[in-house]
Formats: sequence, C-alpha cells, structure tokens
Amino acid sequence: MTSLQIGVILRHFALCAVLFGAAPVLFICARAEEARPMDKIVKSDEEWRRILTPEQYRVMRQGGTECAFTGRYYAHKGQGTYHCAGCGAALFRSDDKFESGTGWPSFFRPVSEDALEQREDTSHGMRRIEVRCRRCDAHLGHVFPDGPRPTGLRYCINSVALSFRPDEASKKEP
Repeated sequence: MTSLQIGVILRHFALCAVLFGAAPVLFICARAEEARPMDKIVKSDEEWRRILTPEQYRVMRQGGTECAFTGRYYAHKGQGTYHCAGCGAALFRSDDKFESGTGWPSFFRPVSEDALEQREDTSHGMRRIEVRCRRCDAHLGHVFPDGPRPTGLRYCINSVALSFRPDEASKKEP
C-alpha cells in the first residue's frame, strides 16, 4: 500500500468519525499520476470580485449554493476533467461522475487526495462536511457518505464552481 493510499484511507476514517462517531474502513485507489504539487493562491476580496461572476463569487467565496437542476454540469456527459473555476486546479474526472438525482454534479472521488480540503460545516442546522479547493480555498460543495462504490462517497458540487476541459481524444472528430 502506498503512502498516497494510506493518506486517503486516514482522511476517510476522519470523515466517518465526524459523521457517524465511528470509523469504518473505506478503501480508495487514488490516482497518484494525476496529483500535482499546488502553490496556494491568495487573493484579496476585491480581486476575487473582479475575476469571478457575481454567482461564482456568492458560491465560491461566500459559501452559497446554486439552485438544484440549474447548473451547467449537473447532467453533463463529456469526457475530461473538471477544474476549479477560481484557480484552474484539477478536481474531478468525468469517469468518477455519477447521476445522484440531487440536481448537482456528483462524483465518488476527487482527481487526487491533494485536490480538496474538507471542513466541518454546521450551518443551517445541519452537520455536513464542506469541500473546498485546496489551492484557492473556494467553496465547492459538500461530501456525503451515501455515494456508490468503490468509495461510498458523494461529492455534491456546485456547477458554477467548476470549469470543464475535455480529454484530447474526445475533441477529435470521428
């Protein structure tokens, strides 16, 4: 078992402990080949307001949520990688996207263990785990323990926080 896999397992132990008060074993095969070292991006509030649309700013910098079934990527089927709309960091692969029926793009794992940061969120009278871009600290959505195998996780992400880059093979004409 690699140190990357061990790190993923430990992170999910902590998630289960927060959500359930217990730590069932979850095993995820992280994609080490897609992991890239990332420098933190720090911008002033004024800079973020200039870069992002008003809706992106509300969601990504103020922790808002877009309305269900309205986002650009909730039913998107393209092959490629979903990136942070704020900094361009790779976050999720289309191969790990699934239809959750919630109205938001849902993924069962991130592109790498270093792509996301998780924080406890007790807003709105609920206990949830918030998901943020590790590189620019943008609010992306939440992760829930009701996803499909192999992880059992559902990363429920706001479309407005994402940009999509198709794979080279899917860009070519048949």
